[in-house]
Amino acid sequence: MVFVRLFDNRTLALDCPPHSTDLRTLKLVVEARVGIPASLQRFLFSTSMLLHQCPGEKKLSEMGILCDSTLMLHLPLMGGMQAPVVPKPRLEFLNTKPPPNYVAGLGRGATGFTTRSDIGPARAAPDLPDRAATTIGGAAIGPPGGIGRGRGRGAGGPEDEEDDEADEKGYDENQKFDEFEGNDVGLFASAEYDEDDKEADAVWESIDKRMDSRRKDRREARLKQEIEKYRASNPKITEQFADLKRKLHTMSAQDWDSIPEIGDYSLRNKKKRFESFVPVPDTLLEKARQEKEHVTALEPKSMAAGGTETPWAQTPVTDLTAVGEGRGTVLSLKLDRLSDSVSGLTVVDPKGYLTDLKSMKITSDAEISDIKKARLLLKSVTQTNPKHPPGWIAAARLEEVAGKIQAARHLIQKGCEECPKNEDVWLEACRLASPDEAKAVIARGVKSISNSVKLWMQAAKLEHDDANKSRVLRKGLEHIPDSVRLWKAVVELANEEDARLLLQRAVECCPLHVELWLALARLETYDQAKKVLNKAREKLSKEPTIWITAAKLEEANGNTAMVGKIIERAIRSLQREGVVIDREAWMKEAEAAERAGSVATCQAIIKNTIGIGVEEEDRKRTWVADAEECKKRGSIETARAIYGHALTVFLTKKSIWLKAAQLEKSHGTRESLDALLRKAVTYRPQAEVLWLMGAKEKWLAGDVPAARAILQEAYAAIPNSEEIWLAAFKLEFENHEPERARMLLAKARERGGTERVWMKSAIVERELGNVSEERRLLEEGLKLFPSFFKLWLMLGQLEERIGNLEKAKQVYESGLKHCPNPTSVPLWLSVANVEERMNGLSKARAVLTTARKRIPQNQHLWLAAIRAEARHGKKKEADVLLAKALQECPTSGILWAASIELAPRPQRKSRSSEAVTRLTQDPYVTAEVAILFWQKRSIDKARTWFNRAVTHDPDIGDSWALYYKFELQHGTEDSQKDVLDRCVSAEPRHGPRWTQVSKAIENSHQPIEAILKKVVVALGKDEGFVVPECKY
Repeated sequence: MVFVRLFDNRTLALDCPPHSTDLRTLKLVVEARVGIPASLQRFLFSTSMLLHQCPGEKKLSEMGILCDSTLMLHLPLMGGMQAPVVPKPRLEFLNTKPPPNYVAGLGRGATGFTTRSDIGPARAAPDLPDRAATTIGGAAIGPPGGIGRGRGRGAGGPEDEEDDEADEKGYDENQKFDEFEGNDVGLFASAEYDEDDKEADAVWESIDKRMDSRRKDRREARLKQEIEKYRASNPKITEQFADLKRKLHTMSAQDWDSIPEIGDYSLRNKKKRFESFVPVPDTLLEKARQEKEHVTALEPKSMAAGGTETPWAQTPVTDLTAVGEGRGTVLSLKLDRLSDSVSGLTVVDPKGYLTDLKSMKITSDAEISDIKKARLLLKSVTQTNPKHPPGWIAAARLEEVAGKIQAARHLIQKGCEECPKNEDVWLEACRLASPDEAKAVIARGVKSISNSVKLWMQAAKLEHDDANKSRVLRKGLEHIPDSVRLWKAVVELANEEDARLLLQRAVECCPLHVELWLALARLETYDQAKKVLNKAREKLSKEPTIWITAAKLEEANGNTAMVGKIIERAIRSLQREGVVIDREAWMKEAEAAERAGSVATCQAIIKNTIGIGVEEEDRKRTWVADAEECKKRGSIETARAIYGHALTVFLTKKSIWLKAAQLEKSHGTRESLDALLRKAVTYRPQAEVLWLMGAKEKWLAGDVPAARAILQEAYAAIPNSEEIWLAAFKLEFENHEPERARMLLAKARERGGTERVWMKSAIVERELGNVSEERRLLEEGLKLFPSFFKLWLMLGQLEERIGNLEKAKQVYESGLKHCPNPTSVPLWLSVANVEERMNGLSKARAVLTTARKRIPQNQHLWLAAIRAEARHGKKKEADVLLAKALQECPTSGILWAASIELAPRPQRKSRSSEAVTRLTQDPYVTAEVAILFWQKRSIDKARTWFNRAVTHDPDIGDSWALYYKFELQHGTEDSQKDVLDRCVSAEPRHGPRWTQVSKAIENSHQPIEAILKKVVVALGKDEGFVVPECKY
């Protein structure tokens, strides 16, 4: 690497090895980096070496330049504006020797002076000899002749001592120090550069090159970091306002007009200006008096003429025609000056008038004046350059806008005469001509320019019947047989048989246009179409559309087995021809084939092209993403083909099987879904979700025996799967087979089932009304799983149903001792509820306070305490608790919803605005805001916010019930049905009112539609219910 220091103290780091770079290459590299021409570059390597004198083919290493050497770039002052001035001869006395004792400037008092900088820094005084060593006469006492001090040469002066010291060191310290070479210039200036030195330099250069390559990446990274840091700390003005400039496109014309003008607010104009008043001169008063004076006598010249006429010299010229002609002459001279004297082309751009004149309307005298100016301008254009077609077109359109259609036709006719080979002039003449003369004009045009496709198309448009149009287009094809546009136009006008003949001729004249080949293949029979496509493939071997059309042809004729072979051959043939197979483009062709109904072609394209250009480790992720994108675009068959190919590669990937099953469930049939799931469980028999999905689809289809059979097969494949046991229980339980369900759960308990099995067993007994059996199962389950809070809840609820509140309280308290704090919230709520029913608010308040200390920052405990105070009319205490709850749980949606509900009516709007600002997508807040709009009779806004609430969290059944109740009051039958269908598909399970209704014994087998309607009835009875209390 070589460094070059520029004249502005910048240094360039050039990657130019000295052993392989010559001087000319170095100059070209500097010219590319800086922009300084190579001919002006001069390089200085040292204080005495100018590289410009060296030949350009000489290597840098041969000039003594090594790696990391620094060159100085010098630009000579080379002017080219004036000739060099001959120096004036020096005066005679300047060449003579000055007289003795002459001091320059002394005569005029310009005497010089000396400063510290002139004499240099102060130096220490030399050591003086000891006075004791000298005699009174001044003779030194020592060896005779000064022997010893000068080592045999005698005692010399200071200069002799410095010479001796220089001789001892080998160099002179006072010589000029080189900035780059140091003292080596003087040390090795006289040495010879032999082969050993050259070899040593080569070795050191290789070492420097090696070290430089090791440090290159680090140095470039550091340099890049320094540049980025500098640019970040010193941004340009354009970068500082870049974001503001991007926003300028959003400003409208009114915004631009409303920007105030910048006035002059400088201090100079703010100074108070004093007005000065001076007396009016007498001359001004005299002139005013003469102007208002009434003269009753005639002048002598008027009396000489008899007093009947005014002398001509006193009347100005009133010939306005002459004045207008003079102004026209001046304007024409100015326009003529605008023309280029060399090429004769005008510098006035007449094309601008082609668009401006279209929207011009003459409504005032000022616009008439503009028309006249434009007419003069375009007249100058057509006169200075009559072979310029846009000038004639602009002039004709100007006259058309001015309402002088005959003048426009006359001008464009002149343009046709001056520019007979320009088709735009003829098209403009045809447009301006009358309907009777248009055909004659276009006929002259096609005669002058027989190979103009636009003129032949315009001639065909002027004809009214298809026969004459076809005759004109065929005449044009005689002159331009290779015009694809004319062939397409004439084929569109012909019938099917004539179109086939015309296309046969068209592909002979235009063999490289694929659309003509494809159109001919569509009109031919199956056998002839194959021959046509084979010929097209010979002519256009790199066109993939022909292969795809051949595959579609085979599929349309029932030869689906040939489709895959054709696409496979197409890929191989195109790759041999050097065509790059673009996977995205072929996927688009597959989607187009799907839209055309060619499903087999779509599948073949996906099979042969989906893996091109995809790394092996990225195939699964890429293919799944492609299938999802196709699904979003509505290309279901393409997505199905992608999943099908992916499953042939990844046979054991459960995620791909699930996505393919979801696709079939949404867009396929029950038969296709069942076949896919059967195939899935064959390759993944240990996947529980695939077995359960197959059983559920059979159950939803009404085929309960088939669902039982699938679950039996799943149990055989996965004998210890609890999910399969519970699915079988649910199948029997929901189909009113309690004995089967009880038997399955008994077997599951015998095989060591988990706490869920014991809970389901208790649920069955509860529905059958066996209280003792239910209690037995719950107690046995609690012995095995004492930390499972749902068993404690069910046992406490059992005691509540039979009216034993004290026993229920003891059960809940026992559960609190065994269950960890995070899962014991429902038990605390149940204890508080029982205490409120037994002992009133004070006991319930104490229980909830203890619960909040044990489990801090729990929104459900705070909400239960707030609602307990509100139920007993303690509005102030409820507000205090709500404020504390929001401080401890600022992101709780149910607490913000409760604050909106409990706030006074005037404050609900501001409270809801604050809640929405803090929690933009919380379903509880959104539902509460929808209720506010409902109360204000803002129907559209309420519907929008209800839709947002069920979209944010579709698992909350109370939101669906509120939404459905709203639609029952203000919606149509279609909107009500839509909400009902969406709720059924969402299958909500949570919400206080929803769980109260859905978990009731009488509603255990009710569908979601019936439960939704019952929750709506319950909401109607409890108008104060707005916010869900808990999800448990």
